[in-house]
Amino acid sequence: MKWSFRLGTIAGIGVFVHATFFLLIAWIGYSHYARHQSLADAVEGVVFVCALFACVVAHEFGHALTARRYGIKTRDITLLPIGGLARLERMPDDPKQELWVALAGPAVNVVIAAVIFAWLTVTGAAWTVDLTGAGLTAFLARLGFVNLILVVFNLLPAFPMDGGRVLRALLAMRLDYNRATQTAASVGQGMALLFGLLGLFTNPMLLFIALFVWMGAESESAVTSMRSALGGLPVSSAMVREFHAVQAGEPLQGAVDLMLAGSQHDFPVLYGAQLAGVLTRQDLMSALASGGLDQRVEDAMVTEIHTTHPGEMLDVAFQRLQQCRCRVMPVIQNGMVVGLLTMDNVGEFMSVQSALNKRGARVALG
Repeated sequence: MKWSFRLGTIAGIGVFVHATFFLLIAWIGYSHYARHQSLADAVEGVVFVCALFACVVAHEFGHALTARRYGIKTRDITLLPIGGLARLERMPDDPKQELWVALAGPAVNVVIAAVIFAWLTVTGAAWTVDLTGAGLTAFLARLGFVNLILVVFNLLPAFPMDGGRVLRALLAMRLDYNRATQTAASVGQGMALLFGLLGLFTNPMLLFIALFVWMGAESESAVTSMRSALGGLPVSSAMVREFHAVQAGEPLQGAVDLMLAGSQHDFPVLYGAQLAGVLTRQDLMSALASGGLDQRVEDAMVTEIHTTHPGEMLDVAFQRLQQCRCRVMPVIQNGMVVGLLTMDNVGEFMSVQSALNKRGARVALG
């Protein structure tokens, strides 16, 4: 994520903090200082927020490590002013697995709160502590109480928050996965409207959460619908069949001429007839800016590429295309490049199929 800074790596997962998080820290420090004109209050407020977000990181690791049990990797965990974000490579296809992954985060907060209140009980402070007071006991009591609030808040059915994913998983045990997602997304957007209304009259932070929930529900619903529509179709149905390739040893002038002469922006790079890499528009422009037209294609191409084959299921290949964040995937058959799979072409394919589905037809090319 842009404007994020690495804090470190835990259990092989990178932990980042977004630049806007420091704005929250500054605001907390200032508001606590302004309340009593006390530097000690400001420091305590900042320390409490940092401790709370340490619990948020633990919450996200609950998701990540549970997903790892099902063979799903986590790209990274990022701290944002509205909470944490664990970017899993994908959600489990099995609703029961998704249920456990979704519940794992809140379960971590339950454990943290239980440990804190057990300690307060052992020390005899559980029933006498003043949550508004100073000192370590009051600090821990507030932290335990806020963890319980996090559990309740995260389990609200506001898809794609934890509670919304729990709802989707439960629905998917009885309904089609796409229908379960659409239902959970609709409930989530209803919750987003409620958050927005509450935010107007209470805490403005709820407005940001409402926007996150609304956009997240809409995005995930669209992706799930697309994957459902692509299911059962091979890559050959949607791949680009007419394309140009460039040779690794030729100058960039040839790629520029091809790009200007047509609509293709990304080119497979060949050594003879064998795939050697991909030359993207972005890499081409960077090479032109640094070395001009006489540079060779192999000096600008990307060699770490993802490929597919005509018989692979389109929904699976499309998911890999999204995850790798690459613009194009060469389609290989018998060692030869026979097509290209691009986000644009999959989008066009979806538009065609949507129109045909209205007449009860279905695209089955290749």
